[in-house]
Amino acid sequence: MASRGGPRAAGTDGSDFQHRERVASHYQMSVTLKSEIKKLIYAHVGIWLLLLAQVCVGHLKLLPHDRVAMPYQWEYPYLLSILPSLLGLLSFPRNNISYLVLSMISTGLFSVAPLIYGAMEMFPMAQQLYRHGKAYRFIFGFSAVSVMYLVVVVAAQVHGWQLYYSKKLLDSWFTSTQEKKKK
Repeated sequence: MASRGGPRAAGTDGSDFQHRERVASHYQMSVTLKSEIKKLIYAHVGIWLLLLAQVCVGHLKLLPHDRVAMPYQWEYPYLLSILPSLLGLLSFPRNNISYLVLSMISTGLFSVAPLIYGAMEMFPMAQQLYRHGKAYRFIFGFSAVSVMYLVVVVAAQVHGWQLYYSKKLLDSWFTSTQEKKKK
């Protein structure tokens, strides 16, 4: 039995730890990847809340349209992107592979696809802004196109890393499942 400040066992200098059991690397990786994915999900929830606020303010007319522009069409399907994140969180407690796979597939459908559509939808307005310096939609005095492109870029990075880490986590879980079946 180990004690931090107490006496050491007779006949040892503390360097005989090589024989002790260690946590398998795929379990360590699983814990690390779950932590990283949770951070990315929290970042995604922050982006999602900002877009939800813009949609609510735009439709409920809480602020004039010269302060907060009406949402672009891609923002509505992007609001469904919270579902894959919830599925991802639900997959963590019991290492549920099927929930994680569903989360990854639906992230592509509900998160990445609306972002690609949004980049294409806003491209003509961004082109007009940068060629002629004219913007017709604003969010608190800033060009709505510029602000929303910034949101698209950040969200694309968040979802890209989320998919990357989810794939690595899936591989880690699959490795641990295969090792259990071999025994």
